[in-house]
Amino acid sequence: MPGRFYLTAPQAEVSAFARADLPPLAPRLNIAPGEEALALTAGGPTTMRWGMIPVGRTNARGRPVMDTLVNARSETVFDKSAFAGVQRAVVPMNGWYEWTGEAKRKTVWRLRPKSGDVVGFASVFDIWNGPGGVKVPQFATLTCAPNTDVRDIHHRIGVILMADQVQDWLSGDEETARALMRPLPDGLLKIEKADDVDLAYVGH
Repeated sequence: MPGRFYLTAPQAEVSAFARADLPPLAPRLNIAPGEEALALTAGGPTTMRWGMIPVGRTNARGRPVMDTLVNARSETVFDKSAFAGVQRAVVPMNGWYEWTGEAKRKTVWRLRPKSGDVVGFASVFDIWNGPGGVKVPQFATLTCAPNTDVRDIHHRIGVILMADQVQDWLSGDEETARALMRPLPDGLLKIEKADDVDLAYVGH
C-alpha cells in the first residue's frame, strides 16, 4: 500500500488526467504522509493533507484519537463509523514506492504503470475541524488485495484508477464506486529497484 508516491509528469498530462486547468505544478519525487498533495474532487481540483484524523474515534477513556490514517481498507471504508460522511477524491500520481527487507537493509522499489500514463489513487476525504476554527482538508488513499505484480512486495495495493474511471469514482453512486475498488489487472505495472536519485529523496 502506498507510503510514498510521486507526481513528475508534465503539466499538460496531469491537466488532461484531471480534465481541468491546474495551477503550475512542480515535479515531486517524494510525496509523504502529512504533506499536501493535489486531489481531484467532484467540486474540482484542490490540495489536501495526506492523512486523516477520522471522526468518531475514541480511546478506552472516551477521548478522541488524534492519530492520522494514511490508508483505509476499501473493503470496509464505507461501513466504518470512523469514515462516516466522507466524500470521494482521486489523487493523481505517476507511481509509488514500497520497501522490503529488514530494518537498515531495506530495498526500495519503484512501482509505476508500464504505459507511463498518469493514474490516480482512489481516496476519501473530509474537512477536519481543529482548535480555534482551523479547517484542514484531508484525505486517505484506499487499498485492496494485491495483484500478482505486487504480491511478492506487499500484501496490499492502492486502488488505482485510470483516466476514464475518475468521473465514475467522483460522481457515481456507491454501487459504482464499490465496483472500482479492486486490484489493478495483472501485468500493467513496472516494478524496479529505486535508483540513486529516488533514494536521495525517499531514503532507506
